[in-house]
Amino acid sequence: MDEEYDVIVLGTGLTECILSGIMSVNGKKVLHMDRNPYYGGESSSITPLEELYKRFDMADGPPESMGRGRDWNVDLIPKFLMANGQLVKMLLYTEVTRYLDFKVIEGSFVYKGGKIYKVPSTETEALASNLMGMFEKRRFRKFLVFVANFDENDPKTFEGVDPKDTTMRDVYKKFDLGQDVIDFTGHALALYRTDDYLDQPCLETINRIKLYSESLARYGKSPYLYPLYGLGELPQGFARLSAIYGGTYMLNKSVDEIVMEKGRVVGVKSEGEVARCKQLICDPSYVADRVRKAGQVIRVICVLNHPIKNTNDANSCQIIIPQNQVNRKSDIYVCMISYAHNVAAQGKYIAIVSTTVETAEPEKEIEPALELLEPIDQKFVAISDLFESIEDGTESQVFCSRSYDATTHFETTCNDIKDIYKRMTGTDFDFENMKRKQNDVFGEDEQ
Repeated sequence: MDEEYDVIVLGTGLTECILSGIMSVNGKKVLHMDRNPYYGGESSSITPLEELYKRFDMADGPPESMGRGRDWNVDLIPKFLMANGQLVKMLLYTEVTRYLDFKVIEGSFVYKGGKIYKVPSTETEALASNLMGMFEKRRFRKFLVFVANFDENDPKTFEGVDPKDTTMRDVYKKFDLGQDVIDFTGHALALYRTDDYLDQPCLETINRIKLYSESLARYGKSPYLYPLYGLGELPQGFARLSAIYGGTYMLNKSVDEIVMEKGRVVGVKSEGEVARCKQLICDPSYVADRVRKAGQVIRVICVLNHPIKNTNDANSCQIIIPQNQVNRKSDIYVCMISYAHNVAAQGKYIAIVSTTVETAEPEKEIEPALELLEPIDQKFVAISDLFESIEDGTESQVFCSRSYDATTHFETTCNDIKDIYKRMTGTDFDFENMKRKQNDVFGEDEQ
Protein backbone atom coordinates (compact mmCIF):
# COMPACT_ATOMS: atom_id res chain seq x y z
CA MET A 1 0.00 0.00 0.00
CA ASP A 2 2.95 2.37 0.60
CA GLU A 3 3.03 3.37 -3.03
CA GLU A 4 2.52 6.40 -5.23
CA TYR A 5 -0.67 6.57 -7.34
CA ASP A 6 -1.99 9.12 -9.81
CA VAL A 7 -5.51 8.84 -8.44
CA ILE A 8 -6.98 7.30 -5.28
CA VAL A 9 -10.74 6.65 -5.30
CA LEU A 10 -12.69 6.22 -2.04
CA GLY A 11 -16.06 4.46 -2.19
CA THR A 12 -17.36 2.06 -4.85
CA GLY A 13 -20.60 3.82 -5.80
CA LEU A 14 -21.41 3.96 -9.50
CA THR A 15 -19.95 7.46 -9.98
CA GLU A 16 -16.65 6.45 -8.34
CA CYS A 17 -16.39 3.14 -10.26
CA ILE A 18 -17.03 4.78 -13.64
CA LEU A 19 -14.43 7.49 -12.96
CA SER A 20 -11.95 4.87 -11.74
CA GLY A 21 -12.55 2.87 -14.95
CA ILE A 22 -12.12 5.93 -17.17
CA MET A 23 -8.94 7.07 -15.37
CA SER A 24 -7.46 3.56 -15.68
CA VAL A 25 -8.31 3.39 -19.41
CA ASN A 26 -6.57 6.77 -19.75
CA GLY A 27 -3.38 5.22 -18.39
CA LYS A 28 -3.55 6.56 -14.82
CA LYS A 29 -2.36 4.42 -11.92
CA VAL A 30 -5.46 4.02 -9.73
CA LEU A 31 -5.99 2.70 -6.19
CA HIS A 32 -9.65 2.17 -5.30
CA MET A 33 -10.66 1.63 -1.66
CA ASP A 34 -13.95 1.14 0.17
CA ARG A 35 -14.57 0.87 3.91
CA ASN A 36 -17.45 -1.56 3.20
CA PRO A 37 -16.94 -5.26 2.45
CA TYR A 38 -19.19 -4.97 -0.66
CA TYR A 39 -19.32 -2.91 -3.88
CA GLY A 40 -21.74 -0.11 -4.59
CA GLY A 41 -21.76 2.10 -1.48
CA GLU A 42 -25.06 3.99 -1.46
CA SER A 43 -26.00 2.49 -4.85
CA SER A 44 -25.52 -1.19 -4.03
CA SER A 45 -28.01 -4.05 -4.42
CA ILE A 46 -28.56 -5.97 -1.18
CA THR A 47 -28.55 -9.76 -1.18
CA PRO A 48 -29.66 -12.09 0.41
CA LEU A 49 -32.99 -10.68 1.62
CA GLU A 50 -31.99 -11.29 5.25
CA GLU A 51 -29.33 -8.57 4.83
CA LEU A 52 -31.98 -6.04 3.82
CA TYR A 53 -34.00 -6.77 6.97
CA LYS A 54 -30.82 -6.35 9.06
CA ARG A 55 -29.97 -3.10 7.32
CA PHE A 56 -33.38 -1.68 8.24
CA ASP A 57 -33.13 -3.01 11.82
CA MET A 58 -35.94 -5.54 11.45
CA ALA A 59 -35.02 -8.18 13.97
CA ASP A 60 -37.49 -10.86 12.84
CA GLY A 61 -36.09 -11.30 9.34
CA PRO A 62 -38.15 -12.22 6.26
CA PRO A 63 -41.14 -14.57 6.60
CA GLU A 64 -41.11 -17.85 4.64
CA SER A 65 -43.62 -16.45 2.16
CA MET A 66 -40.78 -14.33 0.72
CA GLY A 67 -39.09 -17.41 -0.74
CA ARG A 68 -35.34 -18.02 -0.77
CA GLY A 69 -33.29 -15.11 0.56
CA ARG A 70 -30.60 -15.50 -2.08
CA ASP A 71 -33.12 -15.03 -4.91
CA TRP A 72 -33.33 -11.35 -3.95
CA ASN A 73 -31.11 -8.44 -5.08
CA VAL A 74 -32.74 -5.27 -3.80
CA ASP A 75 -31.46 -1.88 -5.02
CA LEU A 76 -31.13 0.78 -2.35
CA ILE A 77 -31.37 3.49 -5.01
CA PRO A 78 -33.86 2.85 -7.82
CA LYS A 79 -32.88 4.01 -11.29
CA PHE A 80 -33.35 2.87 -14.89
CA LEU A 81 -31.05 3.45 -17.86
CA MET A 82 -32.29 5.51 -20.82
CA ALA A 83 -31.74 3.19 -23.80
CA ASN A 84 -30.10 6.00 -25.79
CA GLY A 85 -28.68 7.83 -22.78
CA GLN A 86 -25.17 8.62 -21.59
CA LEU A 87 -24.69 5.64 -19.29
CA VAL A 88 -25.54 3.17 -22.05
CA LYS A 89 -23.01 4.96 -24.27
CA MET A 90 -20.39 4.60 -21.53
CA LEU A 91 -21.20 0.89 -21.18
CA LEU A 92 -21.00 0.33 -24.93
CA TYR A 93 -17.81 2.31 -25.53
CA THR A 94 -15.93 0.64 -22.68
CA GLU A 95 -17.48 -2.74 -23.57
CA VAL A 96 -18.54 -3.17 -19.94
CA THR A 97 -21.73 -4.51 -21.57
CA ARG A 98 -19.95 -7.86 -21.90
CA TYR A 99 -20.37 -8.35 -18.13
CA LEU A 100 -24.07 -7.45 -18.00
CA ASP A 101 -27.46 -8.49 -19.39
CA PHE A 102 -30.30 -6.00 -19.74
CA LYS A 103 -34.06 -6.19 -20.06
CA VAL A 104 -36.38 -3.50 -21.37
CA ILE A 105 -38.78 -2.02 -18.81
CA GLU A 106 -42.28 -2.87 -20.01
CA GLY A 107 -44.04 0.43 -19.68
CA SER A 108 -43.91 4.06 -18.64
CA PHE A 109 -47.00 5.52 -16.97
CA VAL A 110 -48.12 8.91 -15.77
CA TYR A 111 -50.56 9.79 -12.97
CA LYS A 112 -53.54 12.07 -13.59
CA GLY A 113 -56.51 12.65 -11.32
CA GLY A 114 -55.86 9.56 -9.19
CA LYS A 115 -55.46 7.15 -12.15
CA ILE A 116 -52.47 6.03 -14.17
CA TYR A 117 -52.17 6.19 -17.96
CA LYS A 118 -49.54 4.95 -20.40
CA VAL A 119 -47.22 7.81 -21.43
CA PRO A 120 -47.89 8.59 -25.11
CA SER A 121 -44.61 9.38 -26.82
CA THR A 122 -45.16 8.52 -30.47
CA GLU A 123 -47.69 10.07 -32.82
CA THR A 124 -49.73 6.83 -32.97
CA GLU A 125 -49.85 6.50 -29.18
CA ALA A 126 -50.73 10.16 -28.80
CA LEU A 127 -53.76 9.71 -31.06
CA ALA A 128 -54.93 6.63 -29.13
CA SER A 129 -54.31 8.02 -25.63
CA ASN A 130 -57.09 8.68 -23.09
CA LEU A 131 -55.05 11.47 -21.54
CA MET A 132 -56.25 14.06 -24.03
CA GLY A 133 -59.31 15.14 -25.95
CA MET A 134 -59.57 15.03 -29.74
CA PHE A 135 -58.31 18.54 -30.55
CA GLU A 136 -55.61 18.38 -27.89
CA LYS A 137 -54.29 15.21 -29.56
CA ARG A 138 -53.85 16.98 -32.88
CA ARG A 139 -51.98 19.86 -31.27
CA PHE A 140 -49.77 17.45 -29.30
CA ARG A 141 -49.06 15.49 -32.47
CA LYS A 142 -47.94 18.71 -34.21
CA PHE A 143 -45.68 19.47 -31.25
CA LEU A 144 -44.08 15.96 -31.39
CA VAL A 145 -43.43 16.34 -35.14
CA PHE A 146 -41.82 19.76 -34.48
CA VAL A 147 -39.55 18.25 -31.79
CA ALA A 148 -38.61 15.25 -33.93
CA ASN A 149 -37.59 17.50 -36.86
CA PHE A 150 -35.86 20.12 -34.70
CA ASP A 151 -32.14 20.47 -35.39
CA GLU A 152 -30.30 23.18 -33.47
CA ASN A 153 -27.87 23.58 -36.40
CA ASP A 154 -30.58 24.07 -39.03
CA PRO A 155 -32.64 27.29 -38.59
CA LYS A 156 -35.13 25.99 -41.20
CA THR A 157 -36.45 23.61 -38.51
CA PHE A 158 -36.98 26.35 -35.89
CA GLU A 159 -40.47 27.48 -37.00
CA GLY A 160 -39.90 30.87 -35.37
CA VAL A 161 -38.49 29.38 -32.13
CA ASP A 162 -35.05 30.57 -30.99
CA PRO A 163 -33.49 27.59 -29.16
CA LYS A 164 -31.31 29.79 -26.94
CA ASP A 165 -33.86 32.49 -26.25
CA THR A 166 -37.47 31.25 -26.50
CA THR A 167 -38.65 29.75 -23.18
CA MET A 168 -40.36 26.36 -23.05
CA ARG A 169 -43.47 28.08 -21.69
CA ASP A 170 -43.67 30.04 -24.97
CA VAL A 171 -43.15 26.91 -27.07
CA TYR A 172 -46.12 25.27 -25.29
CA LYS A 173 -48.15 28.44 -25.96
CA LYS A 174 -47.19 28.36 -29.63
CA PHE A 175 -48.71 24.87 -29.93
CA ASP A 176 -51.60 25.81 -27.64
CA LEU A 177 -51.03 22.85 -25.30
CA GLY A 178 -53.19 22.59 -22.15
CA GLN A 179 -51.93 22.19 -18.56
CA ASP A 180 -52.33 18.38 -18.40
CA VAL A 181 -50.36 17.91 -21.61
CA ILE A 182 -47.67 20.32 -20.38
CA ASP A 183 -47.50 18.28 -17.15
CA PHE A 184 -46.83 14.95 -18.77
CA THR A 185 -44.57 16.41 -21.49
CA GLY A 186 -42.31 18.15 -18.97
CA HIS A 187 -42.31 15.42 -16.36
CA ALA A 188 -42.88 12.10 -18.14
CA LEU A 189 -41.08 12.84 -21.44
CA ALA A 190 -38.48 15.52 -20.61
CA LEU A 191 -38.22 13.99 -17.09
CA TYR A 192 -37.92 17.23 -15.14
CA ARG A 193 -38.56 16.96 -11.41
CA THR A 194 -39.95 20.49 -10.99
CA ASP A 195 -41.46 23.21 -13.18
CA ASP A 196 -38.41 25.52 -13.09
CA TYR A 197 -37.58 24.54 -16.68
CA LEU A 198 -40.62 26.40 -18.07
CA ASP A 199 -38.89 29.78 -17.95
CA GLN A 200 -35.55 28.57 -19.30
CA PRO A 201 -34.48 28.44 -22.99
CA CYS A 202 -36.26 25.56 -24.71
CA LEU A 203 -33.24 23.80 -26.29
CA GLU A 204 -32.52 21.50 -23.33
CA THR A 205 -36.17 20.45 -23.02
CA ILE A 206 -36.39 19.70 -26.75
CA ASN A 207 -33.22 17.60 -26.51
CA ARG A 208 -34.59 15.73 -23.49
CA ILE A 209 -37.81 14.86 -25.33
CA LYS A 210 -35.70 13.73 -28.31
CA LEU A 211 -33.63 11.51 -25.97
CA TYR A 212 -36.85 9.95 -24.67
CA SER A 213 -38.21 9.31 -28.19
CA GLU A 214 -34.90 7.96 -29.52
CA SER A 215 -34.54 5.69 -26.46
CA LEU A 216 -38.10 4.47 -26.96
CA ALA A 217 -37.46 3.83 -30.65
CA ARG A 218 -34.65 1.40 -29.81
CA TYR A 219 -36.83 -1.22 -28.14
CA GLY A 220 -40.43 -0.09 -28.44
CA LYS A 221 -41.97 -0.84 -25.03
CA SER A 222 -40.39 1.94 -23.01
CA PRO A 223 -37.19 4.01 -23.19
CA TYR A 224 -35.76 2.33 -20.08
CA LEU A 225 -33.39 -0.62 -19.55
CA TYR A 226 -32.52 -2.45 -16.35
CA PRO A 227 -29.68 -4.94 -15.66
CA LEU A 228 -30.50 -8.51 -14.59
CA TYR A 229 -29.50 -9.12 -10.94
CA GLY A 230 -29.90 -5.43 -10.06
CA LEU A 231 -28.06 -2.14 -10.34
CA GLY A 232 -25.23 -3.36 -8.11
CA GLU A 233 -23.92 -5.08 -11.26
CA LEU A 234 -23.07 -1.69 -12.82
CA PRO A 235 -20.33 -0.50 -10.41
CA GLN A 236 -18.87 -4.02 -10.44
CA GLY A 237 -18.69 -3.97 -14.25
CA PHE A 238 -16.70 -0.72 -14.25
CA ALA A 239 -14.54 -2.03 -11.38
CA ARG A 240 -13.59 -4.98 -13.60
CA LEU A 241 -12.73 -2.54 -16.39
CA SER A 242 -10.45 -0.62 -14.03
CA ALA A 243 -8.80 -3.86 -12.84
CA ILE A 244 -8.10 -4.97 -16.45
CA TYR A 245 -6.22 -1.68 -16.91
CA GLY A 246 -4.11 -2.20 -13.79
CA GLY A 247 -6.34 -0.53 -11.18
CA THR A 248 -5.90 -1.89 -7.63
CA TYR A 249 -9.03 -2.61 -5.54
CA MET A 250 -9.24 -2.91 -1.75
CA LEU A 251 -12.62 -3.54 -0.08
CA ASN A 252 -13.17 -3.57 3.69
CA LYS A 253 -10.34 -1.07 4.12
CA SER A 254 -10.73 1.65 6.72
CA VAL A 255 -9.83 5.19 5.71
CA ASP A 256 -8.24 6.87 8.73
CA GLU A 257 -7.21 10.18 7.23
CA ILE A 258 -6.94 12.10 3.99
CA VAL A 259 -3.41 13.52 4.17
CA MET A 260 -3.09 17.15 3.06
CA GLU A 261 0.01 19.33 2.61
CA LYS A 262 -0.29 23.09 1.95
CA GLY A 263 -3.98 22.68 1.16
CA ARG A 264 -3.48 19.90 -1.43
CA VAL A 265 -4.15 16.19 -1.09
CA VAL A 266 -0.99 14.07 -1.01
CA GLY A 267 -2.31 10.71 0.16
CA VAL A 268 -4.65 8.52 2.18
CA LYS A 269 -3.79 6.90 5.50
CA SER A 270 -5.21 3.46 6.22
CA GLU A 271 -4.26 1.04 9.01
CA GLY A 272 -1.00 2.91 9.69
CA GLU A 273 0.17 3.05 6.06
CA VAL A 274 -0.01 5.97 3.65
CA ALA A 275 -0.73 5.57 -0.06
CA ARG A 276 0.37 8.74 -1.83
CA CYS A 277 -1.59 10.35 -4.69
CA LYS A 278 -1.88 13.45 -6.86
CA GLN A 279 -5.69 13.47 -7.02
CA LEU A 280 -8.52 12.01 -4.94
CA ILE A 281 -12.09 11.10 -5.93
CA CYS A 282 -14.60 10.17 -3.21
CA ASP A 283 -18.26 10.13 -2.21
CA PRO A 284 -19.52 12.62 0.41
CA SER A 285 -19.31 10.10 3.29
CA TYR A 286 -15.48 10.29 3.22
CA VAL A 287 -15.21 14.11 3.44
CA ALA A 288 -17.87 15.37 5.84
CA ASP A 289 -15.98 18.67 6.24
CA ARG A 290 -16.02 19.41 2.49
CA VAL A 291 -19.73 18.96 1.74
CA ARG A 292 -23.00 20.69 2.61
CA LYS A 293 -26.47 19.26 2.94
CA ALA A 294 -28.63 20.16 -0.06
CA GLY A 295 -31.92 18.49 0.87
CA GLN A 296 -33.27 15.00 1.49
CA VAL A 297 -34.73 12.13 -0.53
CA ILE A 298 -37.23 9.59 0.79
CA ARG A 299 -37.17 6.12 -0.77
CA VAL A 300 -39.59 3.38 0.19
CA ILE A 301 -38.86 -0.17 -0.97
CA CYS A 302 -42.16 -2.08 -1.22
CA VAL A 303 -42.39 -5.84 -1.69
CA LEU A 304 -45.59 -6.89 -3.51
CA ASN A 305 -46.98 -10.26 -4.58
CA HIS A 306 -48.89 -8.77 -7.54
CA PRO A 307 -48.25 -6.45 -10.49
CA ILE A 308 -49.41 -2.83 -10.13
CA LYS A 309 -53.05 -2.26 -11.13
CA ASN A 310 -53.79 -0.70 -14.54
CA THR A 311 -50.34 -1.49 -15.97
CA ASN A 312 -51.51 -4.48 -18.08
CA ASP A 313 -49.85 -6.78 -15.52
CA ALA A 314 -46.40 -5.47 -16.52
CA ASN A 315 -43.53 -7.22 -14.74
CA SER A 316 -41.67 -3.89 -14.72
CA CYS A 317 -42.68 -0.25 -15.17
CA GLN A 318 -42.15 3.31 -14.17
CA ILE A 319 -44.88 5.61 -12.87
CA ILE A 320 -44.37 9.36 -12.67
CA ILE A 321 -46.67 11.45 -10.50
CA PRO A 322 -46.25 15.05 -11.74
CA GLN A 323 -46.00 17.55 -8.87
CA ASN A 324 -49.03 19.57 -10.04
CA GLN A 325 -51.27 16.50 -9.66
CA VAL A 326 -50.50 16.25 -5.93
CA ASN A 327 -49.83 19.91 -5.04
CA ARG A 328 -46.08 19.54 -4.65
CA LYS A 329 -42.95 21.21 -6.03
CA SER A 330 -41.27 17.97 -7.12
CA ASP A 331 -42.48 14.77 -8.75
CA ILE A 332 -42.96 11.39 -7.07
CA TYR A 333 -41.51 8.37 -8.87
CA VAL A 334 -42.28 4.66 -8.74
CA CYS A 335 -39.84 2.12 -10.23
CA MET A 336 -41.14 -1.42 -10.34
CA ILE A 337 -39.14 -4.55 -11.23
CA SER A 338 -39.68 -8.20 -10.36
CA TYR A 339 -38.61 -11.84 -10.43
CA ALA A 340 -38.30 -11.43 -14.23
CA HIS A 341 -35.06 -9.46 -13.59
CA ASN A 342 -33.59 -11.97 -11.11
CA VAL A 343 -34.02 -9.50 -8.25
CA ALA A 344 -36.89 -11.17 -6.35
CA ALA A 345 -38.26 -14.63 -5.60
CA GLN A 346 -40.70 -16.18 -8.10
CA GLY A 347 -43.98 -14.25 -8.31
CA LYS A 348 -42.68 -11.30 -6.26
CA TYR A 349 -42.38 -7.64 -7.30
CA ILE A 350 -40.30 -4.79 -5.89
CA ALA A 351 -41.70 -1.26 -6.26
CA ILE A 352 -39.54 1.60 -5.02
CA VAL A 353 -41.14 4.99 -4.42
CA SER A 354 -38.89 8.06 -4.27
CA THR A 355 -39.16 11.82 -4.10
CA THR A 356 -37.41 14.93 -2.83
CA VAL A 357 -38.52 15.67 0.74
CA GLU A 358 -40.49 18.93 1.05
CA THR A 359 -42.11 18.79 4.50
CA ALA A 360 -41.45 17.58 8.04
CA GLU A 361 -43.56 14.46 7.31
CA PRO A 362 -41.94 12.77 4.31
CA GLU A 363 -43.96 9.56 4.64
CA LYS A 364 -47.19 11.50 4.18
CA GLU A 365 -45.79 13.04 0.99
CA ILE A 366 -45.58 9.72 -0.81
CA GLU A 367 -49.03 8.41 0.17
CA PRO A 368 -50.49 8.93 -3.37
CA ALA A 369 -47.82 6.55 -4.72
CA LEU A 370 -48.28 3.94 -1.98
CA GLU A 371 -52.04 3.88 -2.67
CA LEU A 372 -51.30 2.74 -6.25
CA LEU A 373 -49.31 -0.23 -4.90
CA GLU A 374 -51.75 -1.68 -2.35
CA PRO A 375 -51.69 -4.30 -0.93
CA ILE A 376 -48.02 -4.08 0.16
CA ASP A 377 -46.39 -7.12 1.85
CA GLN A 378 -43.47 -5.26 3.40
CA LYS A 379 -42.13 -1.68 3.39
CA PHE A 380 -38.57 -0.46 4.02
CA VAL A 381 -38.38 3.32 4.50
CA ALA A 382 -35.10 5.23 4.02
CA ILE A 383 -34.67 8.99 4.29
CA SER A 384 -31.27 10.08 2.98
CA ASP A 385 -29.49 13.42 3.13
CA LEU A 386 -28.35 14.82 -0.21
CA PHE A 387 -24.84 16.25 -0.11
CA GLU A 388 -22.90 18.40 -2.54
CA SER A 389 -19.30 19.57 -2.45
CA ILE A 390 -18.55 23.09 -1.19
CA GLU A 391 -15.45 23.41 -3.39
CA ASP A 392 -14.60 22.50 -6.99
CA GLY A 393 -11.41 20.64 -6.07
CA THR A 394 -9.05 22.66 -8.27
CA GLU A 395 -6.94 23.76 -5.27
CA SER A 396 -7.18 20.74 -2.97
CA GLN A 397 -7.40 18.17 -5.83
CA VAL A 398 -10.10 16.44 -3.77
CA PHE A 399 -13.10 15.75 -6.06
CA CYS A 400 -16.27 14.75 -4.29
CA SER A 401 -19.29 13.28 -6.10
CA ARG A 402 -22.89 14.35 -5.44
CA SER A 403 -25.38 12.16 -3.60
CA TYR A 404 -27.82 10.26 -5.87
CA ASP A 405 -30.96 12.34 -6.44
CA ALA A 406 -34.60 11.24 -6.65
CA THR A 407 -34.67 10.95 -10.48
CA THR A 408 -35.31 7.48 -11.86
CA HIS A 409 -32.61 7.54 -14.51
CA PHE A 410 -28.83 8.01 -14.60
CA GLU A 411 -28.57 11.18 -16.71
CA THR A 412 -27.88 13.43 -13.67
CA THR A 413 -25.26 10.95 -12.38
CA CYS A 414 -23.55 11.01 -15.81
CA ASN A 415 -23.53 14.81 -15.77
CA ASP A 416 -21.77 14.69 -12.38
CA ILE A 417 -19.19 12.24 -13.79
CA LYS A 418 -18.52 14.51 -16.80
CA ASP A 419 -18.26 17.53 -14.52
CA ILE A 420 -15.72 15.86 -12.18
CA TYR A 421 -13.76 14.59 -15.20
CA LYS A 422 -13.48 18.12 -16.60
CA ARG A 423 -12.36 19.57 -13.26
CA MET A 424 -9.74 16.81 -12.86
CA THR A 425 -8.29 16.85 -16.36
CA GLY A 426 -9.11 20.32 -17.66
CA THR A 427 -10.64 18.80 -20.82
CA ASP A 428 -14.20 17.98 -21.78
CA PHE A 429 -15.28 14.38 -21.37
CA ASP A 430 -15.32 12.65 -24.75
CA PHE A 431 -17.04 9.29 -25.17
CA GLU A 432 -14.57 8.42 -27.97
CA ASN A 433 -11.70 8.49 -25.46
CA MET A 434 -13.29 5.64 -23.61
CA LYS A 435 -13.10 3.19 -26.49
CA ARG A 436 -10.76 0.39 -25.57
CA LYS A 437 -7.59 0.59 -27.62
CA GLN A 438 -7.75 -1.98 -30.42
CA ASN A 439 -4.93 -4.29 -29.32
CA ASP A 440 -5.98 -4.03 -25.72
CA VAL A 441 -5.90 -6.35 -22.78
CA PHE A 442 -9.38 -7.87 -22.90
CA GLY A 443 -11.43 -9.62 -20.28
CA GLU A 444 -10.64 -13.17 -19.31
CA ASP A 445 -13.02 -14.57 -21.90
CA GLU A 446 -10.90 -13.34 -24.84
CA GLN A 447 -7.37 -14.17 -23.88
